[in-house]
Amino acid sequence: MASYDVIIIGAGPGGYVSAIRCAQLGLKTAIVEGRETLGGTCLNVGCIPSKALLHATHMLHEAEHNFGAMGLKGKSPSVDWNQMKSYKDEVIGQNTGGVEFLMKKNKIDWLKGWASIPEAGKVKVGDDTHEAKNIVIASGSVPSALPGVEVDNDSGIVVDSTGALALPKVPKKMVVIGAGVIGLELGSVYARLGTEVTVVEYMDAVCPGMDKDVQRGFKRILEKQGLTFIMGAAVQGVETTKTKGKVKYQLKKGGDEETLDADVVLVATGRKPYAEGLGLDALGVKMTERGQIATDGHWATNVQGIYAIGDVIEGPMLAHKAEDEGMAVAEVIAGKHGHVNYGVIPGVVYTTPEVATVGQTEDALKAEGRKVKVGKFNFMGNARAKAVHQAEGGFVKLITDAETDRVLGAAIIGPGAGDLIHEICVAMEFGASAEDIALTCHAHPTYSEA
Repeated sequence: MASYDVIIIGAGPGGYVSAIRCAQLGLKTAIVEGRETLGGTCLNVGCIPSKALLHATHMLHEAEHNFGAMGLKGKSPSVDWNQMKSYKDEVIGQNTGGVEFLMKKNKIDWLKGWASIPEAGKVKVGDDTHEAKNIVIASGSVPSALPGVEVDNDSGIVVDSTGALALPKVPKKMVVIGAGVIGLELGSVYARLGTEVTVVEYMDAVCPGMDKDVQRGFKRILEKQGLTFIMGAAVQGVETTKTKGKVKYQLKKGGDEETLDADVVLVATGRKPYAEGLGLDALGVKMTERGQIATDGHWATNVQGIYAIGDVIEGPMLAHKAEDEGMAVAEVIAGKHGHVNYGVIPGVVYTTPEVATVGQTEDALKAEGRKVKVGKFNFMGNARAKAVHQAEGGFVKLITDAETDRVLGAAIIGPGAGDLIHEICVAMEFGASAEDIALTCHAHPTYSEA
């Protein structure tokens, strides 16, 4: 039986970042992971592989639609789908290998296998039980199920996000159930590859919860890129044959049941916390009504010595949120002060153009009775965006307190939005006003001028 100061369960962004910080703070640390590679969902079947495919298909889009206008003549490239998947796998390998290197560099033990917690202070992996003064649960999340829809990634007909990253061939028709971040990113990948993509969404707007201007503008942009939307539709079920799927849905406003035929049906209805097999019920770990692990302001559960971070607790299911919590909980365990500013966590959709938001929306602030000022600038007025064919439909929107001018939120649709948003994040961390940002000299011509 090995003994540790900290054992972290799960090697995704929250887990591996936490492990590194624990080791840096002088704690004897181990990380438990049952996958063949480290990095969790994000590096293996989530953020990283999807960004590789988004990049590759954006290059294809540029060649097909914009190269000619820039004087780059010649035949458009053909798509070798297997080679594209190999490129994606190489990107995964580089990143997961990098995490493994960091574990070795920081002298963190990788306990290979799936964990359970037989009692506080003990973690069982396979046949071995290890002692730990502190346990951090960073077991992440899995795709949510939809009643009446059975996902089978092996068949390649009804798939979740994992299956959509490894389809045997590019489908002619795809139905995406859910107009959230995952559905829109993967839907845009396949639309660029020539797939006829239809998105079916229960709510009346894409990216539920986002700024309404973003929702409207983003949907229009994606429609111009070839995606079709059926909004306010409740999916009743999916029937499958050996080669096809048939999606049944009904509009919430009424009417007959409708059907859509597809070669592939992507179920992208969000994610849910994953803590199966850990034995939390027997331990008496308190859970929330939504199936998350309940924690206090220091990421501690109600059981002494057991902490939880990332997708398995409350808050946005974002890799960078988990990383911040991983750093903070390490500081807490080491007797220091860990802190996460939940009011300044950006969210990004990595389509082209990108969409990025931070802070509160205009509607949410007004619902609180806050008096706000809104500034909006369209990328059509940005010289650099025009030069790269990404000006149409995009904008920067800043929301400030009407009396103090302090920045309360922002939304960006446009080139590099996922990077631009961090100027606003830094401004918000320092309590800056909109005027502070405006009076800061921005290089010309850049996207950041917007």
